[in-house]
Amino acid sequence: MASDKELADFLAGVERRAFKQTVYAVRDDDAALDIVQDAMIKLAEKYGDRPPAELPLLFQRILQNATHDFFRRQKVRNTWVTLFSSLGNAEDEEFDPLETFEAEGSPSGAESGEQQLEREQVLKLIEEEIQKLPARQREAFLMRYWEDMDVAETAAAMGCSEGSVKTHCSRATHTLAQALKAKGITL
Repeated sequence: MASDKELADFLAGVERRAFKQTVYAVRDDDAALDIVQDAMIKLAEKYGDRPPAELPLLFQRILQNATHDFFRRQKVRNTWVTLFSSLGNAEDEEFDPLETFEAEGSPSGAESGEQQLEREQVLKLIEEEIQKLPARQREAFLMRYWEDMDVAETAAAMGCSEGSVKTHCSRATHTLAQALKAKGITL
């Protein structure tokens, strides 16, 4: 069993190397710092009671998984940004998908009636397709991407494993992308 001092010494000794390794992988200092911190916290919370000899391998595995999770989140976010940005005008270089989907009653008066109707129809299609998802996929998708909960929070809220959350989210995004593409909303 590792004592608190042994765990702290291990984390202090591995911090710089882990950060450099992660920066090389993700090419973003802020994201790398977040990934390393999350990995350290997870090691301390879940595996702090393990013998000191096991800590290096456990930490590397946690760090690798956290890095893979980062890339998965980026892929999903990029898919949705691409989907929403394809709805904009191709000639408008400064198109912002969030401006397209502003909340009703917003002060923006620049939107024409046709644009507002199109936006409302697209949002309705998206909502309909989300409602067609199986319950667990819909629940995981909404918690992860609309409520911006992380995998662990979503798993705790759903009462399932983190792997199940990732599977449900992956299936939901693929199903939604296919359904929206079939309705003429392309990536």
